[in-house]
Amino acid sequence: MHTNHKTHSVLLSALLWALSFLTPTLSAQVLIPMDESQQRDHLKAYGLLYNAIEDGYDCHWLLNYRGGSFAILNADSKLIQQALLRGVSYETSSAAQLVQLMADLKSPAKNTNTVALQRVPKIAVYSPDGAQPWDDAVTMVLEYADIPFTTIYDTEVLDGSLVGDYQWLHLHHEDFTGQYGKFYGSYRDAAWYINQKASFEAAAIEMGFPKVSQQKLAVAKTIATFVENGGFLFAMCSATDSYDIALAAQKTDICESMFDGDPMAPGAAYQLDYAPCFAFKDFTLETNPLRYEYSNIDITDRRVRSMKEDNDYFELFDFSAKYDVIPTILVQNHTDLVKAFYGQTTAFLPKTLKPTTTILGSNAVDGAARYIHGTQGKGYWTFYGGHDPEDYQHRVGDPHTDLNNHPNSPGYRLILNNILFPAAKKPPQKT
Repeated sequence: MHTNHKTHSVLLSALLWALSFLTPTLSAQVLIPMDESQQRDHLKAYGLLYNAIEDGYDCHWLLNYRGGSFAILNADSKLIQQALLRGVSYETSSAAQLVQLMADLKSPAKNTNTVALQRVPKIAVYSPDGAQPWDDAVTMVLEYADIPFTTIYDTEVLDGSLVGDYQWLHLHHEDFTGQYGKFYGSYRDAAWYINQKASFEAAAIEMGFPKVSQQKLAVAKTIATFVENGGFLFAMCSATDSYDIALAAQKTDICESMFDGDPMAPGAAYQLDYAPCFAFKDFTLETNPLRYEYSNIDITDRRVRSMKEDNDYFELFDFSAKYDVIPTILVQNHTDLVKAFYGQTTAFLPKTLKPTTTILGSNAVDGAARYIHGTQGKGYWTFYGGHDPEDYQHRVGDPHTDLNNHPNSPGYRLILNNILFPAAKKPPQKT
């Protein structure tokens, strides 16, 4: 029988009305399924969990069980109302059933596990004034999932607000090298490029730096301190490689005169120090200012030509849920194959990865790493290649992505894994 939208609305209203009469302390055990067929909105499920953790519910991540499902052991009518309002599928269970399930997942014979979710991070998104929400996949999915965040930029980073006020930081389409995104070759005469360059230069001078490259390096080093002291860094697109390149080039000048007013230092490409880098080593710079590329880390221009939108995927790796808990958390999904997507930085050349870098997902055809993770001091970082998981090429001027059309996006789920990751009770780091 066909049921129209109006009927659904009436039924939902009636159910919410009935629930309102239940005592708020009525306890229930709830499973939030995250497999492919049983969850209507994977992305909003993360928002439900984020807010549930913040509100003090007893939440657990069921690793490698039904796509990385969640258990809430003390749910009540208020939480169930929230699930209904968000369109998040849930299942009720008896306490005995759920306790037994969680015990089974701890069995040494199974590659499964449970992790308590204890405290959500306070989230900062590094983004300049005037940036459109659809310029940044993380901003879009945070808003869609109803997860709170604060937008900060260079001033807030350098005045100490980052280190003191936040536990999680996102970097997206950013250039920390001072080369203005390497857009000079194609857009040097465009009004937006000219205005942006002038704005960046004025801001650097106002903050006491003679060059944008020096100001961005100061930001990068402050972020490094944030991570080393226990923060979590999540970067996408050009913020991944440009960040490490800036750290490697802190003792030399890699900018040509059209970027900073004076030539690149002689032999700058051979004066890099890879020790401060998070993820990369032994990379070579792209010194041609007309090329839209920073280094050989990114493989965008060297991809196998047979790969097109309909056959371009990357595979998530399997990890031991008992012994490699952190990478297991970060790859939870309802599919092992994720649609690939381009960015200024699309994917990473494996030979430029440090031995300490963990590859979470890669392309089987070209071998490029798409999704990588590691530790830095007491903190963690994850780099995710590409710009928008549901916009394959993301050209300048393309319409923005509407996540209402992609509520079950595996590519966006990986972002949200990283957002909930700091809430998980983690094992001691290996020495």
